[in-house]
Amino acid sequence: MGRVIVEQIISADGFAAGPDGSLEFFQLPGEFDSTDPGQLAMLERVDAILLGANTYRMFSAYWPTADVSTEPVAGPINALPKHVVSSTLDSAPWGDRPPARLERGDGVDVARRLARHYAGDVIVWGSLTLASALLAADAVDHLRLRVVPVLIGEGLALAPSLRTFAPLALDSVDTFPSGHVTLAYDLRR
Repeated sequence: MGRVIVEQIISADGFAAGPDGSLEFFQLPGEFDSTDPGQLAMLERVDAILLGANTYRMFSAYWPTADVSTEPVAGPINALPKHVVSSTLDSAPWGDRPPARLERGDGVDVARRLARHYAGDVIVWGSLTLASALLAADAVDHLRLRVVPVLIGEGLALAPSLRTFAPLALDSVDTFPSGHVTLAYDLRR
């Protein structure tokens, strides 16, 4: 049985998107290093990707044609089986590769089922509605926060539906010359 990992890029003041859902703060100069050894090591233990419909649309527009020589994470992202929680999509193509599998129903139930199905980890990238529901349901085992060195003042929180404390145990910290930081936590139960 694998773990459910949620990875989210956030601003230094803790927002996962601007008030209108925009991700402009991601595009600041000095992005995360695409050869980030922590990211690549984490992906070695991942057996599947789980996305919400909006993040799927963003990912499928970019990753299927990303150059592995400049974006090493494109290799695992394109090779791993992908699942998309959606009640609106009719299909989930992935360029010229096998399509993602559409998952209907409750995202928390889907994540728990996939974690039981796969021996390795299941990663959820972005997908704020799904990530928030997973955190609120105590269905996340590991949380990776990739912090962009910018304050945006207001925006969408990672876990607005969380109603109780979710204690975290620090697993690792990776810092980058650009000021970006990756904080990895295990959720304490």
